[in-house]
Amino acid sequence: MPNFKTVSKEMPEGSGGWKQWLPVIGLMFSAFIFNTSEFIPIGLLSGIATDFGITESHAGLLITVYAWVVAIASLPLMLIFAKTENRKLMLSIVAVFVVSHILSGFSYNYNMLMISRMGVACSHAIFWSIVTPLAVRVAPEGKGATALSMVVSGSSFAMIVGLPLGRTIGLLVGWRATFLIIAAISAIIMAILAFVLKKTPSDSSFSLRKLPALIKSPALSGIFLLTLVTITGHFTAYSYIEPFLGQTAGFGNTAITLILSVFGVVGIIGSFIFSHRYSRHPKPFLLIAVAGLSLFLLLLHPASFHPVSTVLLCILWGFAINFYNLTFQTEIIKNAPQGTSVAMSIYSGIYNVGIGTGALVGGSVCSDFGIAYIGYVGGAIGVIATVYFLRKVFPLLTRKA
Repeated sequence: MPNFKTVSKEMPEGSGGWKQWLPVIGLMFSAFIFNTSEFIPIGLLSGIATDFGITESHAGLLITVYAWVVAIASLPLMLIFAKTENRKLMLSIVAVFVVSHILSGFSYNYNMLMISRMGVACSHAIFWSIVTPLAVRVAPEGKGATALSMVVSGSSFAMIVGLPLGRTIGLLVGWRATFLIIAAISAIIMAILAFVLKKTPSDSSFSLRKLPALIKSPALSGIFLLTLVTITGHFTAYSYIEPFLGQTAGFGNTAITLILSVFGVVGIIGSFIFSHRYSRHPKPFLLIAVAGLSLFLLLLHPASFHPVSTVLLCILWGFAINFYNLTFQTEIIKNAPQGTSVAMSIYSGIYNVGIGTGALVGGSVCSDFGIAYIGYVGGAIGVIATVYFLRKVFPLLTRKA
């Protein structure tokens, strides 16, 4: 299996000094704030529901609609802007991100909040289509795996710092303040990107007529279908993890915030392990990412009967989803050397269909059966994904390993 040296040939030889890492660091900060925003409704779900006098499952539609907008918009927006120079495109989408959060912070009703989140979703659709390929391109020679891990670490820091801190702010002074603070931090990050990012040509070699061949790639089509099912299972449970930890596992607000942070801490550790081991030993990462994830979802409710087992389960679950995100983004970059951004936009769109569908399924489980059962349903969906993975995808990705 090829390593990441193959995806950064155009960069100068050698890892260079710290200044060569500034663009990657800027993108890492961007990933931090984008992921903080994407998942912040999970931490604020109860407060939003109470403020607007709606149920938690109704408030959870913020997650579903957001994800579906990303899913629908990712490929069309990426094809529209495929020839736009990357620095200009990145700064533009962060600007839209800032404005949309200001609107979220001043939302006076649920519909206005939903519309503002759709604006965030459109910026998200392009951001996650270009950020990982761009990080690999601007990284020093042979350091693509490290650059990818840094971007994903930015996402993990969002779970450690962004989501818990945003949730804490929401509990203390209201959820609107959380969105306004995200807008302010995003504006600062936009200024950093304007300083550190150099002009980087787009992947102009890709055209719409090449799209069918990209989609028909056995490895890519397998990853896309697997992602749809796996992420649906994951977010069936994860979308409602905050009320689950409170209502089923019996944790208080402070403990819930700390447990949500565990996912981020595990993400940092997992990114470090991945960057040092994946190119030589991909099979364990693949198996934990899919089969392990399914198992941990099935064990969510049994583990909730004791605080220690709940925390341990969340740690293992965090490793599994972190490995999933890193592993399959890596495989897309390897299997789509031409049109990487478009392939990543398809992946991002499908991933978000999974998020939205999972949140919707989880909401139905909460309403019809009770929140305690979200892990069982999510795990059952994960088992379907695991069977498909072992029969179709795993052999394709490991035959050259």
